[in-house]
Amino acid sequence: MNPEATPLPPSKGLPLHVKVMIGFLLGGLIGLLVNWQQMQNTDLVLGLTTYLAKPFGQIFLNLLFMLVVPLMFSALVLGVAELGDIASLGRLGWKTLIYTAVVTGIAVAIGLLMVNLIQPGHHLDPQLIEQAMAQYATKATDITTKGQELNFIELLINIVPHNVIAAAVDDKQKLGVVFFALMFGIGLVMTPSPATAAFKQVLQGIFEVCMKLIAMVIRLAPYAVACFMFTLCATLGLDALKGLFFFVATVLIALALHMFVVLPVWVRTMGGMSPRVFFRGSQEAILTAFATASSAATLPVTLRVAEENLNLPRKVSRFVLTVGASANHHGTALFEGITVLFLAQVSGLHLPLTQQVMVLGLCILGGIGTAGIPSGSLPVIAMICGIIGLKPEGIAIILGVNTFLDMCRTSLNVTGDLATAVVVSHRTRETETAVLG
Repeated sequence: MNPEATPLPPSKGLPLHVKVMIGFLLGGLIGLLVNWQQMQNTDLVLGLTTYLAKPFGQIFLNLLFMLVVPLMFSALVLGVAELGDIASLGRLGWKTLIYTAVVTGIAVAIGLLMVNLIQPGHHLDPQLIEQAMAQYATKATDITTKGQELNFIELLINIVPHNVIAAAVDDKQKLGVVFFALMFGIGLVMTPSPATAAFKQVLQGIFEVCMKLIAMVIRLAPYAVACFMFTLCATLGLDALKGLFFFVATVLIALALHMFVVLPVWVRTMGGMSPRVFFRGSQEAILTAFATASSAATLPVTLRVAEENLNLPRKVSRFVLTVGASANHHGTALFEGITVLFLAQVSGLHLPLTQQVMVLGLCILGGIGTAGIPSGSLPVIAMICGIIGLKPEGIAIILGVNTFLDMCRTSLNVTGDLATAVVVSHRTRETETAVLG
């Protein structure tokens, strides 16, 4: 809990995460019922979806995105400033970077292993391929164009923004905002004066105002989640999942292995925290991530549960989670690896081990460069396909189930961010104790 912020009064009635779960279940069940009864194209359902569910859900997302940039900037600058010296920032940064790379690599390796074992691309009906390619041809072309515009050198260059205002506006350049905030925080540490101390208090005020507004917005989460799930299940139903059953199953199994096996072991052994305590404290952020399919939109909730539920030191959690929302995407990297190999199997292209290792490395880098917004990984997948000689247009095959899988992988992204924060916090405390001892 932030001692400088005014604590919110305890809410009456059901806890927010329980309300979110109820909205999730009700919206999903009603949507599936509508789809099962083939009512999704009736005037009533189309009216509800077009004029109520979609607008309400989008307004909820917009309210969160509206506050992300000032929250991200103030949280990261304050996190750096509270470390007190550049050496501490360097140690924290290197730990975060190394843990992110290693655990993201494990996630991608799990995905590649599952896709080699299950071989989902060999279980696909050729008629479904033709149907998907025709149905999503225009959208696939747009994604392919965006993928061709990307390259890893450009992503690296854009980390240092030439115009921080433009970077704040462009979702693909959020890492530029992170870099600017890091530099600003370093400057604040290196310039101790009454003026900079006063400016730090201004940033603290901005952070507290953002968190207060977010606490108000997040009360709408149960209703927004119900709208998201209703729209998804009413339009998608189970037919699309059946057609791509082996692909969906491969992704879900790999995500589940990383989320419920790798991360709990990592949190227990490296973070010194019980997995039960970790998941109980993180569940609100995980559900919000599933509903919004956006790590950036979930950041306000992630910061709050880290401090209030997991009791992580704010100087560490603010740094790790703010950077993580832009660069630490376990689920996205895993999904990118599975999708690339799946499309290779569909096209009959056999990738030897050396090329699969290259895909693993590209997915780790791609996970860092992926925008933390819904479907932000698709242009990166198209780029990787182009690098290894696959036709990026083949991405049309998975677009029918992408929305659902995007929600699932974003949940893992946010869980991975919180797990990283737990581990870095624990290792930092151990280091500080050893130094003091």
